[in-house]
Amino acid sequence: MRITEIRVHGVADKGPETILDRPIVARVAGDDNAGFYRPRPGYGAAADRNGVTLEAYRWSRLTGGTATRTFSLVLLLPFMLSNIAVWMLPVTGRGGHAARALCRLLAATMTAMYVLSTVGVSVDLIAWQCAAYPRCLEGRRELSWLGDVPPGQRLALLAIPPIIAIVLIWRLGARTWQLPEDSDHAPGVGADRLDAPAFWDTRSLLRRLRSVHVAVALGTLDVTLLLVLAPHDATVPGWLLLAADVSLLAGAVVLLCRPAIERRGEQDQRSSRTIRWVAVALTALTLGYALLPRPPWTAEGMMPGYGMLVAGLFAGQVVLLALLGLVVVVQRRSLPRPLFLLAGLGAPVLITVAIGLGVAYSSGLTYGLAEYLDRGSSPTPARPLPPGAPPLSPPIAYRWVTLGFTLAVLLVAVTALLVPRLRRHRRRREAEELVRRDYPEASQAAPERVRAVRDAIVRARLTDRLGGLLATAYVVLALLTLAAAGLSVIGPGPGALALRLGGEPLARPVIFVTDLGALLIGLFATVLAVMGLVAYRSGAIRLVGVLWELATFWPRAAHPLAPPCYVERAVPELTRRIGQLTADGNAVVLSGQSHGSVLAAVTILQLPDHCRRRVALLTYGAPLGNRYRRIFPAYVSDEMLREVGSRLAWRWINLWRYTDAVGGAVFVPFVDGTDDPAARVDRRVRDPRGLLIPPTDTVPPPVQGHRFTPDDDFHAAIGELAERLERVDD
Repeated sequence: MRITEIRVHGVADKGPETILDRPIVARVAGDDNAGFYRPRPGYGAAADRNGVTLEAYRWSRLTGGTATRTFSLVLLLPFMLSNIAVWMLPVTGRGGHAARALCRLLAATMTAMYVLSTVGVSVDLIAWQCAAYPRCLEGRRELSWLGDVPPGQRLALLAIPPIIAIVLIWRLGARTWQLPEDSDHAPGVGADRLDAPAFWDTRSLLRRLRSVHVAVALGTLDVTLLLVLAPHDATVPGWLLLAADVSLLAGAVVLLCRPAIERRGEQDQRSSRTIRWVAVALTALTLGYALLPRPPWTAEGMMPGYGMLVAGLFAGQVVLLALLGLVVVVQRRSLPRPLFLLAGLGAPVLITVAIGLGVAYSSGLTYGLAEYLDRGSSPTPARPLPPGAPPLSPPIAYRWVTLGFTLAVLLVAVTALLVPRLRRHRRRREAEELVRRDYPEASQAAPERVRAVRDAIVRARLTDRLGGLLATAYVVLALLTLAAAGLSVIGPGPGALALRLGGEPLARPVIFVTDLGALLIGLFATVLAVMGLVAYRSGAIRLVGVLWELATFWPRAAHPLAPPCYVERAVPELTRRIGQLTADGNAVVLSGQSHGSVLAAVTILQLPDHCRRRVALLTYGAPLGNRYRRIFPAYVSDEMLREVGSRLAWRWINLWRYTDAVGGAVFVPFVDGTDDPAARVDRRVRDPRGLLIPPTDTVPPPVQGHRFTPDDDFHAAIGELAERLERVDD
């Protein structure tokens, strides 16, 4: 019987040549974005030492690979993180509706934050504040014409850039990797289980979310403009428009909370389309209202209502986060034991990070432009303005955020320094015992060599101990966020409050830390952008590419502006390829490395019965058990993993190492005795293979860690699975 091994790479692959360990390969199926490769005839053996035909599936270009695409993903990072959070909830189905609704609401606040940041730059700083001061316009031909335009018309004209930004995100939300051949005629809204064919098909839900988010974006823009115009005019049309836009936002909130948004149904599709077109019409009316001629009036200080909107949004996010945390803690009780520390709690943690990044982007952009426009004369309680300087003032909430960002950086730095030192001696002692137990020759090896292997095990196990520290850090950051939200709503900025409490001796260091935070935020955003541009050109910072590939595994179900899910194409391609090979009389060993093991396991659940009986699974460096089970407990559970094994009649081998910080055992903590078939899946391999220099080499074997290359253990596992497949046909 012919047997084909399909190797599915992990994150940040180095090409099909490296995956197959052959110098020249040829694509036999797929395209440049995702394809199947085999060794080109005449340039290396087409089969391995077991006679198994080699084939590689490369999917990484679905998630990155070009500078433009990766750069855009950096900008979409807050949206992406808010989307992943919904998959970290502990409960699926009807029981998890409240938590999913809260996640969708928090995702909508990210869109509102995006709009408010563009409004703050274009409308508040330029159209309202800068245009009112000759010193700000002096020598700037691109802005000087604004001085002769009335304030209302300036607001309407400078509202165009935020509208362009909204159109841009509308277009970005329409991207998909799904092929027309891989979907039904009726668009789907996803499913609750990974083995459901509709799990990756969220087209209908995505369309509804796009419409609602566009309504939220346009409604936020309209409310910002009308909070200036309606109180100034004090006329019925202005107040009616403001009431209509507030009602529009309320309607968007209702749609996001309705269970119907997650179900098939034309009625809810019509509702989302209706609210989108209502938002477009109200925006047109708002712009027309702003362009109306008015008696002369003067724009002074910050745009009325803008600071209140930013602070109110920030406070609303904190309230929603608190509710989500409460719901998740209650739902977490339904998880099976043993219960991991962070299991189910990843959603509020990740959304907190997403909000922090979003506010960091917003405040960094606002402070950067304000610094440029006011020519370095930012007003503070301890630093008065020079004569004639424009008092460009970002919202007070941003001042608190910059202060909080500095404190967060200090917290992260202290944690990074202290964590490796906590109970370091005990961890080293335990690791050294493992080394001496695994390697009888340890007494003959150099002490430096033993310590190197011991330290590799300690570093790998450190990630398992981060749960408590992350939970503590989250509580501290949540308290800081709550305090910042409350203070931003009350009114005083950090400098003004420090001046009131302790005078200039306290105000000056607080202002310095706040300014430092603004600088760090701008530097942080710049570094992320540069890393996004060169992530696939430099191996030193491939971590950026790794993040995208891990995050875009999950479909868009909370935020429509997250990057498209590559699995919506990868899984149908793998199932189709396996179906073709088995129909031609081949058996298939699906071999998944690192994150590729997750993709392989999901593919097994999607295969039809007549294909699965001729398929076996090999995973290595797999994060299924020690990572995904903790982070995504509702979807990657012990039940789901056992379902993978049972559908393959337990033709599954998982290779893992003590030195691997990412991968690990799948079933070891959950095995019910030696009769449990899951007990035969996990196989630990030694890393390194030995402590001494082999007779045929000049250096000792290296510590591989998470890197897996086809070695003796790998080929032995492939040979064993091939034998099991041959017995199936006997």
